[in-house]
Amino acid sequence: MLAVREFGRWCEFVWQTLCWAARPPFRLDQFARQMEFVGVKSLWIVSLTALFTGAVFALQAGKVYALFNMESMVGATVGLSLTREMGPVFAAIMVTARACSAMAAELGTMRVTEQIDAMEAMAVNPIQYLVVPRVAAGTFMVPLLTMVYNYIGVLGAYLVGIHLLGISEGPFMDKLYHYVDADDIWGGLIKAAIFGFLISAISCYMGYNTRQGAKGVGRATTRAVVVSAVTILVVDYFLTTWILEYISK
Repeated sequence: MLAVREFGRWCEFVWQTLCWAARPPFRLDQFARQMEFVGVKSLWIVSLTALFTGAVFALQAGKVYALFNMESMVGATVGLSLTREMGPVFAAIMVTARACSAMAAELGTMRVTEQIDAMEAMAVNPIQYLVVPRVAAGTFMVPLLTMVYNYIGVLGAYLVGIHLLGISEGPFMDKLYHYVDADDIWGGLIKAAIFGFLISAISCYMGYNTRQGAKGVGRATTRAVVVSAVTILVVDYFLTTWILEYISK
């Protein structure tokens, strides 16, 4: 019952965020600052995890495909897995760990130090000023980071496949181009945008409603990361079902 009540409060928070996002003034400077924080500053961790994810996946797939003399399928297998699933999921989890946890901690600190109350006293809506730029930045930047993740992941698979496993470059790239098409990429980017919206909205909600001082800030940050990570995995199942049915067949 408590979880249902909490979900209802979160839905009301999201509705207020959407309503304030459509009202001027549009704080583009805050939006640009959050895009840099969420996207640019997450680039290195996303690139690093993508490189080794693609490399490990290619290594495992290459060993299995070698049993059937199908090593040339490594590129296509890694490409499909990254664009459809691993790219959007892993990029969103990395953003959750680095940026969304910081969002919850920052807003939570502002709440317990009464900075948000001071903004309300000065007739500045805190949801429009603090929450809208962060949720918009998460929604826009996670798909861009997913594109980076896909590219770097395939690069890692290429390096392992060609230079370590000895797969011929021609068949590797030919299968990659043949089996990975635009629908796979678009489906993954749709997932990434929805993940970005959900994790930033969850993290902002946790931080915005922080109570009980420094202990509450720590609890809100932990809850933001845990709930966001679980939400990514649960929602991914339903999005995958929908995308396979209507977009990528």
